Amino acid sequence: MSTTENLDTHTPMMQQYLRLKAEHRDILLFYRMGDFYELFYDDAKRASQLLDISLTKRGASAGEPIPMAGVPHHAIENYLAKLVNLGESAAICEQIGDPATSKGPVERKVVRIVTPGTISDEALLQERQDNLLAAIWQDGKGFGYATLDISSGRFRLSEPEDIETMAAELQRTNPAELLYAEDFAETRLIEGRRGLRRRPLWEFEISTARQQMNMQFGTRDLTGFGVENAHHALCAAGCLLQYVKDTQRTSLPHIRSVTMDRQQDSIIMDAATRRNLEITQNLSGGFENTLASVLDCTVTPMGSRMLKRWLHMPIRNVDILQKRQQTIAALQDRSAEIQPVLRQVGDLERILARLALRTARPRDLARMRHAFQQLPELRELLADVPTDYVQTLRENMGEFTELRELLERAVVESPPVLVRDGGVIAPGYHEELDEWRALADGATDYLDKLEIREREKLGLDTLKVGFNGVHGYYIQISRSQSHHAPIHYVRRQTLKNAERYIIPELKEYEDKVLTSKGKALALEKQLYDQLFDALLPHLEALQQSATALAELDVLVNLAERAYSLNYTCPQLSDKPGIKVIGGRHPVVEQVLSEPFIANPLSLAPQRRMLIITGPNMGGKSTYMRQSALIVLLAYIGSFVPAQQAEIGPIDRIFTRVGAADDLASGRSTFMVEMTETANILHNATEHSLVLMDEIGRGTSTYDGLSLAWACAESLANRIKAMTLFATHYFELTTLPEKMEGVANVHLDAIEHGDTIAFMHSVQDGAASKSYGLAVAALAGVPKEVIKRARQKLRELETLSNNTAATQVDGTQMSLLSVAEETSPAVEALEALDPDSLSPRQALEWIYRLKSLV
Repeated sequence: MSTTENLDTHTPMMQQYLRLKAEHRDILLFYRMGDFYELFYDDAKRASQLLDISLTKRGASAGEPIPMAGVPHHAIENYLAKLVNLGESAAICEQIGDPATSKGPVERKVVRIVTPGTISDEALLQERQDNLLAAIWQDGKGFGYATLDISSGRFRLSEPEDIETMAAELQRTNPAELLYAEDFAETRLIEGRRGLRRRPLWEFEISTARQQMNMQFGTRDLTGFGVENAHHALCAAGCLLQYVKDTQRTSLPHIRSVTMDRQQDSIIMDAATRRNLEITQNLSGGFENTLASVLDCTVTPMGSRMLKRWLHMPIRNVDILQKRQQTIAALQDRSAEIQPVLRQVGDLERILARLALRTARPRDLARMRHAFQQLPELRELLADVPTDYVQTLRENMGEFTELRELLERAVVESPPVLVRDGGVIAPGYHEELDEWRALADGATDYLDKLEIREREKLGLDTLKVGFNGVHGYYIQISRSQSHHAPIHYVRRQTLKNAERYIIPELKEYEDKVLTSKGKALALEKQLYDQLFDALLPHLEALQQSATALAELDVLVNLAERAYSLNYTCPQLSDKPGIKVIGGRHPVVEQVLSEPFIANPLSLAPQRRMLIITGPNMGGKSTYMRQSALIVLLAYIGSFVPAQQAEIGPIDRIFTRVGAADDLASGRSTFMVEMTETANILHNATEHSLVLMDEIGRGTSTYDGLSLAWACAESLANRIKAMTLFATHYFELTTLPEKMEGVANVHLDAIEHGDTIAFMHSVQDGAASKSYGLAVAALAGVPKEVIKRARQKLRELETLSNNTAATQVDGTQMSLLSVAEETSPAVEALEALDPDSLSPRQALEWIYRLKSLV
């Protein structure tokens, strides 16, 4: 902006603005003027486009008119919500000086910076999703990654070892804002993400990071958190903490510890797997028909967020998982009585974050009080649940009787939105406040009396007493009667049809009322701040309570789902393998109108790869995905959609299921498929569950077949992973004869003339044929094309059987094999309209058909 060179030429007001703007060059500055927040110069131009507000001009400064745009102060939250959704940040600049005593412009300063990753206001947040700020650091040896949810205080670190793991972490956490160093090399990792913030290198220095974190946690070193030697992660964490302190401009007492996420603690899923399994987002980017949409009937927003974190990070600690299973079993018939009470608890977690940042509104305190009021009943409901885990949750919930009583005494039943409007503190809580309020409230009474007295004394029926924001109290007499006003009436204002006067008695009263109103408001603000001081010492216990309530919500919800959807408790075994009887796909069975056909799955070290064949649309992908989802659910402690399930140790889940072209970054379907396959072959272990669907389809038949063969061999022989391998290459069904540990299964279909019925049930052995043309016919491919394909198919089969050029079985051609060609007589009959034939024509047709047969 060319206008900053010489401040002296500007008006004092604009000088003040430009000084503040210089400290926040990259973000929009909302500058408070009276009832509006104004933006000037380039900020105004950007804001008018982003927020769809009108761009105007303000009088000249430095000889030039100033572009300006503004929003009313009471509507600022809606505009901020819009900006944050666009990934933008804003600095909010308030008047902090007193206009009455200021010479020149009132003193102003930036009181908070709103950024997509550091928002805690209810109006700006999606209530059932985490909103994370993240920082990423990288040097030659690896990555460091830190995330913070400022609305709960959850601060987590990890050190992904390679670019795939880093990509999976970014996709799992999906931060609203991402800080990265200005020399960050792997830019393709973060391209196109919203809320990117480039930060100077010195913010990532390890010594600063240690110092920042010890200061935040009040510790001498970080050994207690187990992150002392996580250098990469600490570099990221230091930058992140610094950024939060800069934007919040206040202390952050709710960020009390930091946790290290280690790979070996959870089941690892790469980015492609998370997408393919449609855990919280479906393949087209929406939220319907996902695992979360079926499983999430939690009654509090904090429970919903916790459930989604569990789904994205299944854990491997069997102790915790078994405790969750026991709890779900114990709560199955109790959800109907617990859920309505839990629903009343609301989003305690985020209210506490606003309390810690001292931005909690009066209604937050009322909701917190309402949450406390539920605790005695909840504790009573859980008193007789016979599992230790529930009793621990019940303990951690606490009761907070004193705090509840304090809030019941201090805050009115339904408080206004903002404390500055007054009327938040309940009557009877503070004697002096009640006195000031009584003075202010006594006004109307006094004015009524004054009006009656003066009317009678002067005999003027138009006389009335009123109040005006600019001129204060007045006595008004109509123009026609104004000549009767006595001598001690001093004229204050002339209107079109009336005159307004003041008398000494009314002036004196006015001063008394206005001071009492002001005093009441100031005292109320002070008492409100004291409530924060009374609540904050309990912050740690309150956060523990919120976490326990959220977890109870998730477990009661999983109990209700298990009961309603007919899920059973899986057995977690230490022997490798997966055995499922009557497994179902949790999402597909909810969407289907007809009953879902349940299927078994049996994998063990001596049967570790299943080659799955069968027609398109026969249900291969559903069968594979349901197997992964059953494992995933078992490892969050949930019950699973099956009659019976026994699941051994799993370290990773991989899926390579029909890819879409990633044309944006110039990669074809086949390239995407091979990249994902390479990732699997590099990272899978014998404890991994691998789903491979239709590998090698994007290239020529023989290339594809050879690739599929080699991949299958490598997974079965070298890696020994538990693998479901769906394919159309029938040659692969001979693998079990050549390799131990491999078995064939198929999904069946039955043909009937030209139509085909899918059985969707899994049988042992290889499929007999592919039904490709039958499926094409079902899809509505024109008859003559199908007919030509059948002819071509027979030519190819003959060619394949006669020539020895290909060393491949003739079954290669079964890719297209289908029922024998329809007889010409049948085709002629199909084309015939019997209603339009005369008896003579009908007879001729019978002879003609006879000759065709």
